[in-house]
Amino acid sequence: MLRLSLIALATVAVLAACSKSEPKTAPGGKASDVVAVATTAAPSLIVAPEDVQTLGVSEYASGPVITGSIQPERRADLRAELQAVVLAVYKENGETVKRGDLLVRLDDTAIRDSVQSADEAVRAASQSFEQSERQYQRLKTLQAQGMTSIQAMEDAEIRRNNAQSDLVAAKARQATARQQQQRTEIRAPFDGVVSDRKVSPGDSAQLGKELIKVMDPGSMRFEGLVSADRMSELKLGQTVYFKVNGYPQVDFQGRVRRIAQAANASTRQVEVLVDFAGAQQPGVAGLYAEGRVQTTSVSALMVADSALVKEGDRSFVWRIDGSAVRKTEIRLGARDERQGLYVVSAGLKANDRILRHPNSTLQEGQKVDFTKAPPPASAPSAPKPSTMTSSASATPDMAPLPAVAPVQHAFPRAA
Repeated sequence: MLRLSLIALATVAVLAACSKSEPKTAPGGKASDVVAVATTAAPSLIVAPEDVQTLGVSEYASGPVITGSIQPERRADLRAELQAVVLAVYKENGETVKRGDLLVRLDDTAIRDSVQSADEAVRAASQSFEQSERQYQRLKTLQAQGMTSIQAMEDAEIRRNNAQSDLVAAKARQATARQQQQRTEIRAPFDGVVSDRKVSPGDSAQLGKELIKVMDPGSMRFEGLVSADRMSELKLGQTVYFKVNGYPQVDFQGRVRRIAQAANASTRQVEVLVDFAGAQQPGVAGLYAEGRVQTTSVSALMVADSALVKEGDRSFVWRIDGSAVRKTEIRLGARDERQGLYVVSAGLKANDRILRHPNSTLQEGQKVDFTKAPPPASAPSAPKPSTMTSSASATPDMAPLPAVAPVQHAFPRAA
């Protein structure tokens, strides 16, 4: 009796397991086909209007490329005009200075002695001249009264003239000595900023040694070079759009002020000076700059760098074709440095729609849904207790499990 009961329970369990593991098939299809479709079908791509760019003809500046650096127009390289030892440096790099401010002081011990000697020479020559002048005037008065000869008066006049010449020479030597003493004090020639300090206290400054540099940060200009092949396109007053290293978010604009009449001997390029057109200009000298001189204006299809997908030397975009996206190869032309856009030479036409920021999960032929994105799902609420009174309350997608019939025993149990 116990053996028959165990056999019946095992049979019921096997039947229930088979009913759960059997996959739900579509009408007229197989279970394997449903699984294959579920794994290969990609979800629809929800696209907002701001994610799509409609191509149109745009204007961009075309002209020769100009490269160079930002340099101040007013700059001074202050050098030593005599051989001396540096006693003090009063300004550091980046400090603002006013015209006449003392920047560097050199040792003036030997020059100070020369100044004192020149002063004494001037004093002695002045006294000699005054004495000679008095003697000449006295002899001149006596000669007018006939009390002295004309020869004596002329000799006194010669001595007076020689004393006067000695006085003038002594004053010249005094001025030279004072000028040398002034050269031991290096002062700012104009209002600006110290850009480069070359010496420190205790250094020996030889004649012509560079001591300190001063520049005016308000006089910046773009000193660029243009290839000699394109120099025929340059004219004074042309607009130049360029970017400066260190200011990636700023587009600078300037105008051509001067075109050199001689090419650079080493690079064979023509130097061009560009003045800043606006009030905004970099305050740091020596930064690399690159731009383009606007000589002509060209109309073409333009595409942003963010919309491109690069694969080696090939460029692609994701174009919206009806209700699906297609990966389209394009050929790029010149790049507008000012706007950061590329010219599309082939592969697209006007009014084509492309994705602005494609990602790596896109698939060829993936469907596009232009509806708005669904709102974020709210937090699931607590489940309600089931009454278990009707089979209609069960989920429609889930088939009810078969009920297990009670086992009927063929023989009554033994007492």
